[in-house]
Amino acid sequence: MVTSTRSSDTKGDATAVESSDLAAGTKHQIEEKASPESKRPKKADEKTQKTIDETMPGVVPSKDESHEDELSNDGKRDEGEQAQPDEKNGSAEEPNAREGRTPANILEKGIIYFFFRGRVGIEEPSSVNEVARSYIVLRPIAKDAKLGEGTIGDAGNSRLIAIPKKVLPLSGKDRWIAFVEKSNTTFQTLKDDFLAASDYATKTAGTRHTPAATPVGEGIYAITTTGRENHLAYMLTIPSELGEVQNDVGLRERGSFIISTRNPDYDAPRNVALPQGADYPKEVKDEFRSLRWMATNPGHLDYVNTQFLLIGESSGLDKATEPQKEDQKNGKDEPLEELEKLEDEDTHRMEDLKGDDSAAIYGDLEVHAKDYPKLQTTF
Repeated sequence: MVTSTRSSDTKGDATAVESSDLAAGTKHQIEEKASPESKRPKKADEKTQKTIDETMPGVVPSKDESHEDELSNDGKRDEGEQAQPDEKNGSAEEPNAREGRTPANILEKGIIYFFFRGRVGIEEPSSVNEVARSYIVLRPIAKDAKLGEGTIGDAGNSRLIAIPKKVLPLSGKDRWIAFVEKSNTTFQTLKDDFLAASDYATKTAGTRHTPAATPVGEGIYAITTTGRENHLAYMLTIPSELGEVQNDVGLRERGSFIISTRNPDYDAPRNVALPQGADYPKEVKDEFRSLRWMATNPGHLDYVNTQFLLIGESSGLDKATEPQKEDQKNGKDEPLEELEKLEDEDTHRMEDLKGDDSAAIYGDLEVHAKDYPKLQTTF
């Protein structure tokens, strides 16, 4: 599926790491490597939610990838057979297992997946330059839950986030917009409208092919607050060792971003403007007051077209998991301790899912791995 070589002029060139044949989730001590610099909720049929490509055709894709000349999308997908739920499906999330222990400054936690999609016509990118954009899928779980064995099951609350910049921000100098492309979505919708490849007709170039999404990582996440700012922190479970691809797209074993939501009542920067902003209810709009930006609350991410700023943090999880005095006084776990427990539980959970890393990720999303690209670690 993947090649072992890559373009030598890619910024932030890293040493290639061979794909691991180890069981999903197996952890090792490794040296962390430098990486390059580089939408109101819909609970009905979510196929009415447009993709970022459809809503802002001239912003993210390069000129030759624009859908402005699109005649129609035939909607054909490499459907594949829907995976049968694990017999323990739904049992992995154990609600209230840590009731009273979860620190108050963890606003949300859950499972995180990282994907990218190659540029139109490029099935197997040979460098980050051939990636169209990167994506994050967030699957929230109960705040006081722990993870047991098996899959979590589809609660229909997943979010698909598009990152037009291709790579993740690494330092405070790296600040770019991300978009909620789908909210409160099901695995079936992700399967039909995101994971699979598609073909569409254009006036000038005939039928064009958009490749399937390729997984590059899975782990756990938390949205935390320090009072002044909020953070999206994560710990990777898969792959067990960072490869060239993970380094080049800016993934780390442990990472975090400051996250701020844009007030849709103000004009967006021209190059990241959407035809329509998020349709927030009055109570959310009132939170902004006259501010152009505010710390991102988990509820903001339940609205399609929400735009939020990702700011890199070179300090890793230090700021995102800073303990709060009130939590310490009340005997609650520290944020880092909670994330480490969740990461350890996720590691064992993913190890118990059948197959390699790719099979574990797709099995967790209740689709068959054979229908989609394998997890990629080398270009």
